[in-house]
Order: sequence, then structure tokens, then C-alpha cells
Amino acid sequence: MIADLALVSGAALVTAAVVMTLAALRARQLDRVAVVDVAWGLGFVAVAVVSTAVGIAAEGDGPRRWLVLVMVGAWGLRLAWHIRRRALGAHAGKEDPRYEQLLGGPLHEVGLGLAVRKVFLVQGFAVWLISLPIQVGAVSDVAAWPVVVLGVVVWAVGLVFESVGDAQLSAYKADPDRGPVMDRGLWAWTRHPNYFGDACIWWGVFLVGGAASGWGGLLTIVSPLAMTYFLAFATGARLLERTMMQREGYPEYAERTSMFVPLPPKRR
Repeated sequence: MIADLALVSGAALVTAAVVMTLAALRARQLDRVAVVDVAWGLGFVAVAVVSTAVGIAAEGDGPRRWLVLVMVGAWGLRLAWHIRRRALGAHAGKEDPRYEQLLGGPLHEVGLGLAVRKVFLVQGFAVWLISLPIQVGAVSDVAAWPVVVLGVVVWAVGLVFESVGDAQLSAYKADPDRGPVMDRGLWAWTRHPNYFGDACIWWGVFLVGGAASGWGGLLTIVSPLAMTYFLAFATGARLLERTMMQREGYPEYAERTSMFVPLPPKRR
């Protein structure tokens, strides 16, 4: 078990490094660090594919291995497709202001080396760290199937929040009579339903791949904790809020709407 885990963990680390290296090269070509957002979802899919292959080779076939692969694949491919489609829309060719703020300027000014250190290296390591439940689930047996079922339910809730939230935002942007701030549907309950959904997805993956594997698998709780931290406080909601607070009507929207966890909106 330990030898198999070391093998799958090493393979996952190499896979994450390859994906982020390719993303960095593409970023230099396009002069846009934001390509890492597409690579983010695809990196997890690649790690899940490699981990499943290593797990089957080491331990044999098993339904939980395929279930984790399907869960991660459905999430990662949908996310990559959504971000890619958004990048080809009205803001095609423009850098995400979050990354310009993080780096202190556009890529051609700050240099690829800084972007690699502050974005690609960090996110590559994050892919490996957050994928720990995938790695453990690939080389271990299921100790508690009810936990697997619970994890699938949590994952499904997250996928609904993320996909519906993204769809509602796209519809809002396409509405010529839209208000200054998106505060409809799920966005009336949380300012970031897509980020909240993302967090739920990884709590679900943790339950299915990590917690359901037994006491040792519980250590992989670092995965959803790290993902939730990134989404809420690091490169996700908190960083985006700095830009959004400058938009007309957003501070008032923030006053009545929960930042992350969905809650009934406060009365105006």
C-alpha cells in the first residue's frame, strides 16, 4: 500500500508539473497568465487519469476508482470548457485583472519567471496537494460505502451550484437590460455560488476517495481544506472582491448577500 501510494503520488506530481509547464509556455505565447485557469481543471483530470491507471495496474480494477475518475473528469472538463468559452467572448485577448494585480502588471512587463513562481508553480503544487484523495482512492480499498454515497451527494450539490451559477451569470451578461450587479438566482444567496460549488465538489471527492478509504484516508482532509482556502481567501473570491468592490452597486450587494456559504439574503 505505501509503495503503491508513493508511486501514484510521484506520478501525480510529474503530471501536474507537465500540465503547468505547458500552460506557462502557452501563457508566454499569448501574453496571458489567465490560461492557467483552463489548465487548472485539465490538470486534475490528467492526474485522475494517471492515478486510475496506476491504481488499476497496482491493485486491479474497482468501481470506486472509476467513480472518482468520472467525478473529477465531469468537473474538470466542464470547468475548462466554460473558462475557455468565456475567454473567447467579450474579453477575448485580455488578461484577467486578478493576475495583473497579483503580479503587479501584465506578463510582458513582469516576466515569465515571476509568473511561474507566483502562479504556475503554486497552482501546480496545489493540483498535486488537492488531488491527494484521488491518489489514495486509486490504490486503496473501500472501507465505508455509505461515506462514498454521502460524497457523491455532496459532489452533486457542488456541481449544481457551480454549473447553474455559471449559467445564470452568462445569462445575466447577455441581458441588455441587466442591472449593474448580478443578484439573481443563486447569486442572491451567495456572491460566489460557483466557488462555493467548487468547494463542495472537493469535499465530495475527499469523502469518496479519502475518507471512505479508512482512518489513513482521513489525512487527505488537507485537500478540501486547501481548496476551500484558495477559493474563498487566496486566488478566488477574496481577490475578485477587491476588483468588484469598485463596481457601482456592488458594496450594497455585498451588504445584503453572504460572501461564500449560501444564506438567505438580508432585507434591504
